[in-house]
Amino acid sequence: MAPERKRGFPPVVDDHTRVLILGSLPGEASLAAGQYYGNPRNAFWRLLETVLDEDLVALPYDDRLSTLRACGVGLWDVVADAERRGSLDSAILDPKANDLLALVQGLPALRAVGFNGATAAKLSLRLLAPAGDRIAMAALPSSSPAHAARSLAEKAAAWGVLRQYLA
Repeated sequence: MAPERKRGFPPVVDDHTRVLILGSLPGEASLAAGQYYGNPRNAFWRLLETVLDEDLVALPYDDRLSTLRACGVGLWDVVADAERRGSLDSAILDPKANDLLALVQGLPALRAVGFNGATAAKLSLRLLAPAGDRIAMAALPSSSPAHAARSLAEKAAAWGVLRQYLA
């Protein structure tokens, strides 16, 4: 039996987006919840709390997204859809990429793209190469609970690089 084809979410951006954070493809818990980073064990919202100095975890999902937009942060995923069993990036098969370059070129205030994990970085860098002279790109440690090689504090320190593009 072939793995099920999974489809990601639309981008969360506007004309004021200064930093775009790209993940790979939402995991099972996120897809079931219909929310970016919907797995409560994923550190994404806690990491962004440290970057933005804003309370996010306690907010309802729509308020989290509103806060991100107000702070100049956008979200999307590299993979539009793919076959995958489970939630691991290593299980992604036959990925179809989102049109990242078109999105990036349509964001007039964009200063940087942060890649949430190695898979997002690897899949995105080639696609975004033509925009590399206009925007900074930062590979960030994955917020996924499967990426336990670094502590939350170590991840937060690495994610702190995004602050300079939001000021």
